[in-house]
Amino acid sequence: MPTTVAPMWRYWEEKRAERRMPRRADIDPIEMVRYLPNLMIVDVVPDERRYVYRLVGTREVEARGRDPTGKPVGDAFIGSSRENVLAHYDQVVSSCRPLVDTATVTRTDGRVDETHVIFLPLSEDGVSVSQILVYTHFEPSPNTWSSTTW
Repeated sequence: MPTTVAPMWRYWEEKRAERRMPRRADIDPIEMVRYLPNLMIVDVVPDERRYVYRLVGTREVEARGRDPTGKPVGDAFIGSSRENVLAHYDQVVSSCRPLVDTATVTRTDGRVDETHVIFLPLSEDGVSVSQILVYTHFEPSPNTWSSTTW
């Protein structure tokens, strides 16, 4: 597991305790203030939208160039492809386990970032995934030249 997302995994593990997954109510924003700009909560919905952004941190909004809150993930994602992004969410829902992804993304401002993303399932009933807590660590790609890097 990349060290950049390990603190979020440890937090999720602590909140999970002996259960398969923690509940949304177990997650306390006060305990993770430094991570909030890079966090999202995505609802798992029983219709064709599948996944909907409920809460989107400011760094995530900045990377997209817009706030996707309330929109389906398939319409407002950043990543290699819609199919790939939705496959990650599908895997978390079917396995009820965390998933880590490493990718290169191009932000709306043209900047290229290397990302480490951890998808952490939340469950209200302890059986099925009702929400997914997503944390993204953005790091400027070393292959991207920018006048701000001088």
